[in-house]
Amino acid sequence: MSKSSGQCPIWRKASIPVMAVLMSSLLDAPLGAAGLVYPAAPRDPVVEDHFGTKVADPYRWLEDLDSARTRTWVEAQGRLADAYLAALPARPALRERLARLQDFEKFGVPRRRGARVFFTRNSGLQEQSVLYMAERVDDPNPVVALDPNALQSEGHLAVVGYVVRDDGRLLAYGVSESGSDWTQWRLRDLVSGRDLPDRLEHSKYYPPVFSADGLGLYYGAFPAPARGEELAARDLGHSIRYHEIGTPATQDREVFSLPGHPDWQYWPGVSSDGRWLVVLVGAGEVGDTGLEDVYLLDLQQAGAKPLALATGFGAGFEYVGDGAGRLFFFTSLAAPRGRVVAMDARKPAAGAWQEVIPQGEDAIALGGPGHGANVTLVGHRFFVQSLHDAHARVSTWSLDGRRLADVALPGAGTVGGFEGGADDQETYFAYTDLVTPTTILRHDLATGRNSVVHAPRAAFDPSGFEQRQVFYPSKDGTRIPLLIAYRKGLVLDGSAPLLLYGYGGFGIPMLPAFRASRIAWLERGGIYAIANIRGGGEYGEDWHRQAIREHKQVVFDDFIAAAEWLVANHYTARERLAIQGGSNGGLLVGACITQRPELYGAAVAAVGVLDMLRFDRFGQGSGWTGDYGSPSDAGDFRALLAYSPVHNVRAGTKYPATLVITGDHDTRVYPMHSFKFAAALQAAQASTAPVLLRLESRSGHGGGTTVSQAVEQDADIYAFLLHELHAGPPGERNAAPAAAR
Repeated sequence: MSKSSGQCPIWRKASIPVMAVLMSSLLDAPLGAAGLVYPAAPRDPVVEDHFGTKVADPYRWLEDLDSARTRTWVEAQGRLADAYLAALPARPALRERLARLQDFEKFGVPRRRGARVFFTRNSGLQEQSVLYMAERVDDPNPVVALDPNALQSEGHLAVVGYVVRDDGRLLAYGVSESGSDWTQWRLRDLVSGRDLPDRLEHSKYYPPVFSADGLGLYYGAFPAPARGEELAARDLGHSIRYHEIGTPATQDREVFSLPGHPDWQYWPGVSSDGRWLVVLVGAGEVGDTGLEDVYLLDLQQAGAKPLALATGFGAGFEYVGDGAGRLFFFTSLAAPRGRVVAMDARKPAAGAWQEVIPQGEDAIALGGPGHGANVTLVGHRFFVQSLHDAHARVSTWSLDGRRLADVALPGAGTVGGFEGGADDQETYFAYTDLVTPTTILRHDLATGRNSVVHAPRAAFDPSGFEQRQVFYPSKDGTRIPLLIAYRKGLVLDGSAPLLLYGYGGFGIPMLPAFRASRIAWLERGGIYAIANIRGGGEYGEDWHRQAIREHKQVVFDDFIAAAEWLVANHYTARERLAIQGGSNGGLLVGACITQRPELYGAAVAAVGVLDMLRFDRFGQGSGWTGDYGSPSDAGDFRALLAYSPVHNVRAGTKYPATLVITGDHDTRVYPMHSFKFAAALQAAQASTAPVLLRLESRSGHGGGTTVSQAVEQDADIYAFLLHELHAGPPGERNAAPAAAR
């Protein structure tokens, strides 16, 4: 269920004698691109029997992140990658351009709490955006509620979430060390501007919620991991606790858990009258498949037992809110494209689901923690964000299910926001697409009109680029959307470098959203494309479930078909085609280059799930079996082995130039996945194309937590791609990075 922080680095920065490193890198080391000597990765004789099939795991030793030989190998890989990437001819100019493209004022979506409006703002290159508060969103002198950049004196901390109490006087904010999923929630008095001593520890994924009286918070937490085991600790033993403000966290009491299910996790909500604790439950065996159970706990009745509203993990649910005596939920129950249902809040035990908003032609994608809600309740009406061919549409509905109006949007892009209180007369939302920086708009509920709050002024002209949507047939004939952006006037003759991105998992749609770094790619004549492959949520739960477990190969077939279509239609050529993905998208890249290595000129696999026989043994991995299947099941094992990137690397194969990226604080996808895959590729590589392992220090899942980290990583990625695809100006096109030899 969790979609979206350990305070422990993977390895200590102990110094290693230079001679020892050199000797280690020369022993059994394969010779790579441009004379690269890869650090030695000894193959241990580890073989396991899986249902009668013998499977070798020669790089099992790389799972022990703190062992001396793992640290030696990883540090040597880091030096090799750093030297190679730093010497790429395009990198200096790219880095300068990327920094300039990032240097524009950015606003977050405002949200009113009490008499104040809260919003984030970044002046341009601030490492983290600052949280402001004001009486009006256009106040020229807003007050700083929290500046995350001021926390750096405590270490490499990042603020990963905000929750403001309804009266606007108290702030809960989540702090992560170096991008880890482990999160500590702190409290700040917004009147005095000072932090309270309260600390909520050992949280992940789910934000806390204030009690209706504002005197405490409900939050999900895991047992404290053993010291040094923060990274590898499995997500077991979750529960919801209540913290009374002003008391030590040691006095927090557990208010909800379901005995006998240590792998289940809980996402709390509270009804506006304070009576009901609404709990969405996700289980390890169904995991991140958008399937939840729903329970209520009567907070006004001492010793009350949880009341089950939905069990069996048969559908997805999200708690929307309450009004007119009913509790509202968005669900895929009997509606794979989503609908809104209600329960009588006064007599939930005796009631049944009542349909409020029926399923439509377009899908309403499940959101979840970190992904935003797609059905919200503001001003006694629903705002429903649906997807039409992978771009947003928004409509409003009355509480009794009458469609009121459509919200006008600036274009065929992506929106987020539409949050607020029951009595609010305005709400705010963000709009973006591939070439439009995020614009903030105000929506007036009385008139239905939008007005621009903030339109960013970035260092490029959006009118110089265009995006278009096409459709292509997959291997089985399914029609798949493909979004493409490039510089206006670009001749589509097959000579342009093209970067194809995909995800294809967990019901998460890939929608058009702006990233400043992509402009640098487009400016240099590159094409950017997103394939809306199955496994995501672009067309609802059916689109997702067509490509899970034993059908996971559908994801890879859809992506491969996109690459073939782009080549056949002269957008690019095979040697100019690169693919990129992160997390489940890293698995996508790994599977595609092991299945069709000749189809691509380069690949970037970031924080990928790449060892499909052991993914469930670390971090949150056991929660992914709903999408992937379980290695402990004979049928699932055969399907997993057939595409597991680590197990399908073949010696003597010419693989494309590959950049493997992981973070040293990634508690979600254990870094051993990237380590094993890089080691296997380097040993098997039969061409001169490089295989590099880039370790992002002080970084968690999904990249760095600061602007400067993002600039450095993007400079590495795009310089690598331009060089390996032989693109860019003549002076950068063919020069070998001699400093890395």
